[in-house]
Amino acid sequence: MSERPNIEQALKKVRSRYELVLAATKRVLDLMKETDDIFIRDKEKGQLVKKTFQAIQDIASGRVRVIRKESKNDQKS
Repeated sequence: MSERPNIEQALKKVRSRYELVLAATKRVLDLMKETDDIFIRDKEKGQLVKKTFQAIQDIASGRVRVIRKESKNDQKS
C-alpha cells in the first residue's frame, strides 16, 4: 500500500482546502517543467511518487511557501 500525503499538516500552512488545491496545482506545474513524467523520485526515500503527492508534501514540510495576493477584502480594517 502506498503512502498518503500529509494533508492535515499541509492544511496548517494555508487558509482553506481551496487554497491548498491551488497551491498544490501551481507546485505540480513547476515540477512538470522539469519533466513530463507524472512521477518524481523522492530524494529522501528514493521511491517514485506522484508529483501531486510531492507537491502536498512540499507544502506540508515548508519547502514551498504559499504567498497570497492581497485582495480588497484583506486591505479593509
